[in-house]
Amino acid sequence: MRSTGSVVAVVPARAGSKGIPGKNLRQVGGRSLVRRAVEAALASPTIDAVVISTDGDAIAAEAVSAGARVVRRPPELAGDEASSESAVLHVLDVLAAAGEEPEVVVFVQATSPFIDPADLDAAVTRVRDGHADAVFAAAPSHAFLWRVDDDGTARAVNHEQAVRPRRQDRAPEFRETGAFYVFRATGFREHRHRFHGRVELVVVDGAGAIDVDEPADLALASALAARLDRPTIASRSTEHAPDPRPATAPHVPAPNGAP
Repeated sequence: MRSTGSVVAVVPARAGSKGIPGKNLRQVGGRSLVRRAVEAALASPTIDAVVISTDGDAIAAEAVSAGARVVRRPPELAGDEASSESAVLHVLDVLAAAGEEPEVVVFVQATSPFIDPADLDAAVTRVRDGHADAVFAAAPSHAFLWRVDDDGTARAVNHEQAVRPRRQDRAPEFRETGAFYVFRATGFREHRHRFHGRVELVVVDGAGAIDVDEPADLALASALAARLDRPTIASRSTEHAPDPRPATAPHVPAPNGAP
């Protein structure tokens, strides 16, 4: 990885998981969630290196097998209370100690099994070229949201409860998928948060916007894998291969100007 101006993908993947034991090594479509995340990042020509942050030996071995580097996460950053930001900051500190200072960080979550490398490229390009400081994955949403007050009363959140506008009459809304976040490394270090400066979003396909957190999510992802999976580029030796995406599947740009 270049010492300056580089783009590094960081995949936090700790060994412990309460919802699904061994979650990061569970398979979807014949590949572990960790491998799927690494291969998606490696398939992006804008990403220079992929680093897994983990406290697990099996996850580390799987990551290396898939083509990633490994940073061992200390126990104090591997518990349920540890934030993803703390893991990413730790990786940046380890890289800095080795004389490596990436310009752009791509925080990829292994629990999103259907990440499109083209979406990663769109987000990286937006940050790298100076149009945004942070860009995240989001899917279109047309849901009427409600919350429940302490007394049990349901309250409308993103609409007037007495008005039911048609979908085409509503302003577009988007839900954060959690698949990836791209941000400038200096801004992240300063603010210690993934959202800083000018924030934009890249619209991703809602059909594959699944965050594997419970067994039902894993079952759904496994059922969809045969339809949603594209050919993967698992090594740099094939980085000049033709774009595997179907010609009939256009990339959807972000609504705020991202390519």
